[in-house]
Amino acid sequence: MNRTALRTGVVAVAASVGVAALAAPALAHVTVTTIGPATQGGYAVLDFKVPSESDTASTIKLDVTFDTPVASADPQIVPGWTIKTKQVKLPQPVTTDDGTITVGVGEIVWTANGTTAKDGVPPGDFQQFFVSAGTLPTADKMTFRAIQTYSDGSVVKWIEPTIEGQPEPDHPAPSLVLTPADATSSTPAATAPTAASTASVKDSTSRALGIAGIVVGALGLLTAVAALGRRRNA
Repeated sequence: MNRTALRTGVVAVAASVGVAALAAPALAHVTVTTIGPATQGGYAVLDFKVPSESDTASTIKLDVTFDTPVASADPQIVPGWTIKTKQVKLPQPVTTDDGTITVGVGEIVWTANGTTAKDGVPPGDFQQFFVSAGTLPTADKMTFRAIQTYSDGSVVKWIEPTIEGQPEPDHPAPSLVLTPADATSSTPAATAPTAASTASVKDSTSRALGIAGIVVGALGLLTAVAALGRRRNA
């Protein structure tokens, strides 16, 4: 499967789950998760969840910077928002079905088409921004810097690193744990049954049906004998 087809597929998945996800409660921080696994060297749909914690102002801009640029990052269209991606040189060229890529995406900016409290993400609500991205870096974690701008001009910078063993900072940078590719491949996957397993299932099913048929036949015979006995007694 080429890279273009894969991106189209994962964006379609994001669209199908986005409506249901909007019913979820707002989160306290700007966070990032994925739809499906986030595998090193693979593609994933990134899900940035952005709450408006202000009581009076709406979120009208989100600026996300990748700590490691990716060869491809296709944001899903968000009604009422303008999206811009910024191109940067990749740390290492990436070889795909479409050729070798040396320039990728290092930053995405979502801007609401209006600048009032009625635009963007209303107070107390939240919005999800989906991005089909890859290839993901071969690292344990991928971190993003997110800068959130409100309609009253206030800015919240979600850029503080989270250090293991220490309390979470007030404004943690969104981060994503990546699964090694070999771990993903070694995990047993659901596969179609083999011919041997199918034959075994069919054989077991046939025997079960045969036994059931014998039992039903015996019950029928006993019922007939009982009925005949009743008629003779009468």
